[in-house]
Amino acid sequence: MRVHIATDHAGMELSAHLVKHLAEAGHEVIDHGPAEYDAEDDYPDFIIPAAEALAADWVAGEQSLGIVLGGSGNGEQIAANKVKGVRAALAWNLETAQLAREHNNANVLGLGGRQHSLEEATGIVDAFLAAEWSDAERHARRIRKIARYESTGTISA
Repeated sequence: MRVHIATDHAGMELSAHLVKHLAEAGHEVIDHGPAEYDAEDDYPDFIIPAAEALAADWVAGEQSLGIVLGGSGNGEQIAANKVKGVRAALAWNLETAQLAREHNNANVLGLGGRQHSLEEATGIVDAFLAAEWSDAERHARRIRKIARYESTGTISA
């Protein structure tokens, strides 16, 4: 699977670890940066291009996934969710990572690099990537409402 990953300075150690781990697991990893540590960098500069690349994959029929990292993952998740077609979910344990995929068809995982050990974060990422969209009608209906609002500004048909 193709996996887009991006971070800011606060998630660089975790990002480097995950890029290696995911490549070793056979994933095609696209690292959107940053390439160098800068304590003053701005996460939207890396997160939004990663989210745009993921959204372009989905439009092209390639259902890649994304991982956005920062100190808490909150701002990164918010930035990714500004890109049309992205459903980014902040996960803090295995269950929230799995449910993000199964119930919300999330295509981007937000994760706090300062919130988890490397081992714990790797487990969360693996759980997200392994989980599959349930395609249950109640969940699909909710996703359609979100997509409709994203496109039209209204919830109802």
